[in-house]
Amino acid sequence: MNLVFVPGWISHVELMWEEPASARFLERLGSFATVAFFDKRGTGLSDPVPVHELPTLEQRMDDARAVMDAAGMEKAALLGISEGGAMGVLFAATYPERTTALILYGCWANMTRTADYPWGLPAQAVEGALADIEAGWSRGDALNVLAPSVASDKAFKQRWARFQRMSASVGAAVAIMRMNFQTDVRSALPLVSAPTLIIQRSDDHMIRAGHGRYLGEHIPGARYLELPGEDHIFFLGDNDAVLGEIEEFLTGHRVFEDPERALATVLLTDVVGSTKRAVEMGDQDWRDLLERHDALVERQLEQHRGRLVKSMGDGILATFDGPAKAIRFAVSLRDALRSLDIEIRAGVHTGEVELRGDDLAGIAVHITARVEACAEPGEVLVSRTVVDLVAGSGIEFVDRGERELKGVPGSWRLFAVRD
Repeated sequence: MNLVFVPGWISHVELMWEEPASARFLERLGSFATVAFFDKRGTGLSDPVPVHELPTLEQRMDDARAVMDAAGMEKAALLGISEGGAMGVLFAATYPERTTALILYGCWANMTRTADYPWGLPAQAVEGALADIEAGWSRGDALNVLAPSVASDKAFKQRWARFQRMSASVGAAVAIMRMNFQTDVRSALPLVSAPTLIIQRSDDHMIRAGHGRYLGEHIPGARYLELPGEDHIFFLGDNDAVLGEIEEFLTGHRVFEDPERALATVLLTDVVGSTKRAVEMGDQDWRDLLERHDALVERQLEQHRGRLVKSMGDGILATFDGPAKAIRFAVSLRDALRSLDIEIRAGVHTGEVELRGDDLAGIAVHITARVEACAEPGEVLVSRTVVDLVAGSGIEFVDRGERELKGVPGSWRLFAVRD
């Protein structure tokens, strides 16, 4: 099975392998298909071109055909990601004899709102959106829309900002997005004859679900699948569900690779006011302070038998084999860091996690992040589950009331550890 991966707005064929979640996504694709992917002209590792010579949709289609020829792919399925979907639609309509299937993830037929297409951005808002991209390109600010679930993850944001800078200049990024706002492939949708699967996240902040539903209604015989989630970036969220659907669509079956699961107490910390502090101190002094922070973390984890999953710049993700240990670690670390004039907030939750090598995933991690985000400076905030599990430990709590945790169903009662 041949598969051409058509990237979205920006891409970088080398850096895509350096982000663990992205690499896992590509490896899974490669487990059931021969995959070819490429950076379009002027982006990633492709040769730079003047902004006014960035490829049109038709030229991108020709480039995809050239990639197939070079790879010896007479026929292939196309996987279009976001912007790549428009090119995929045009390719499938133009070259039906070379298209075995079409898969569209987070795609659109028209990004600009019209009277008969209400899901796009209003025309009067386009210039403002482009200005926002230009202003925040070097900082990765687009994550607020592209992936709200990780927008507060400072380490990921740094990696994403680098990915953006390496994938395209700010001028090229704005020019490509301007071209997207001018692209309309609605007339080509009825001409797609290849079997088509459309996958859409229900709460995608970048491409609203109406875009995907429209594609499903106007491509003959297409299957439309709406999955829960708010992230637009293809390798984030529950990508196992996405990959499973793609595999079954292309091969007729899916290989179930359930990750190893375990019950764990998850802890997340964050340094309060870190951005302001870093600006005030300067890069070198701030790095020195974070190294002292990390040294204290290491000592405290050893004393409380915790495991560091990863450091996120000015915070950590760790696990413990019991919630009482996690709480005592958080309180001890908070007090120790105050000697460095560092204040932290911490969140603790116990639940089922997915063990992926040295990394951690699953709803318990997501809930912990939301709990931590609700904590006040200097506060160790825990879920009701944790309170119930440490009964009789002598640890006391203050009820902080019911909270709505973003992306988590229902309301959650949270408690602060009493000093």
